[in-house]
Amino acid sequence: MAIIEQKTVTAKNKAGGKGEIYITHLLTQNEMIGKCGMFAKVRIPVGASLGVHKHEGTTETYYLLQGTALYTDNDKTYEVKAGTTTFCADGDIHGIENIGDEDLIFMALIINTK
Repeated sequence: MAIIEQKTVTAKNKAGGKGEIYITHLLTQNEMIGKCGMFAKVRIPVGASLGVHKHEGTTETYYLLQGTALYTDNDKTYEVKAGTTTFCADGDIHGIENIGDEDLIFMALIINTK
């Protein structure tokens, strides 16, 4: 058994988003052995966002644990809540904004496709 030390980083205006978000990396690049780009818990405070961005050579899945958000999926926007899973395919764009009254918390998994 290995205990992984978690590292939280603060990202300001990530991908052109608003405010600061907090990304807690749950695995390092060594543990992901080139198959994943990221496995993390993300916290977005009220009013903050992760800007709309394109995935090239990767896919990204979010599983929402807490909060309410607007999720942009290519040219459509959806309101999503805890319990929702989103998927951004290779070549697609997505972004997420906290529109609720509590922190938005979700798991994020980036898988390398090439």
